[in-house]
Amino acid sequence: MNSQNTGGGKAGPTAVSILGRVASTGFAGGLLWSAGGFIAAFFKLAEVSPNMILQPISAGAWKDGAAGNIVSICLLSVISIGIAFIYYLMFRKIHSIWGGIGFGIGLWGLVFFLVLPLFPVLKTAAQLSSDTIVTTLCIYILYGMFIGYSISYDYSEVQKETESKNSKPLEENS
Repeated sequence: MNSQNTGGGKAGPTAVSILGRVASTGFAGGLLWSAGGFIAAFFKLAEVSPNMILQPISAGAWKDGAAGNIVSICLLSVISIGIAFIYYLMFRKIHSIWGGIGFGIGLWGLVFFLVLPLFPVLKTAAQLSSDTIVTTLCIYILYGMFIGYSISYDYSEVQKETESKNSKPLEENS
């Protein structure tokens, strides 16, 4: 790729590259932390696993096995891209780890109090064990920190790079 600007406008990262970073951060976060959720369910630390997303679909018994878990992890990774864009649009300027922690807690609340009751085969949040609540809350906090800190850091670096490139012509003229 040619990084030189031939149009005479501002040089620096394009909107496409920034959005690509957000998408890759979302996919990686979804892949990493939904796999963590699978591991937690495998070791019986949580009553829910990533394949809960497939429960409303009457697709057969495969959704409860290894294939269902792989499909669920991939599906959650794709959904996580959208979640990363939501974070980017709303909270990208928060340059603190607390923004990601709050985002993770809010996302956990959204999933376990608004979305989980939509799945009749699953228990409500009040019926889940304390191990499940603590484990899943920790996974969501780590997910929120990963998404939040990565996106905020990228945004900060892009801003610094843009400011640096915009100020270079002024320095060269003096």
